[in-house]
Amino acid sequence: MKLILAIVASDAVENLSKALIAHHFPVTQISSVGGFLRRGSVTLVTGVEAEQVPDVLSTIRGSVSATPRPDGSHAVTLFVIDAAQFVQV
Repeated sequence: MKLILAIVASDAVENLSKALIAHHFPVTQISSVGGFLRRGSVTLVTGVEAEQVPDVLSTIRGSVSATPRPDGSHAVTLFVIDAAQFVQV
């Protein structure tokens, strides 16, 4: 199991959330603030099987390429983390 954290610029989050949901990836949205200028962002969290990670990353790349960044900044920062344990109660 893998945990994917996507820190997303606020202007790109709607397209990305919709794309992940359309591809049937579970997603949780957490409001966050960070970066050099303390701009608003959203952290999306999804847990998937290891073999699904390339599909999630492809979905993310496809979604954010539809949101051009005129200032040259990046729309998403990604972390893919091993989930040592997965429990649903």
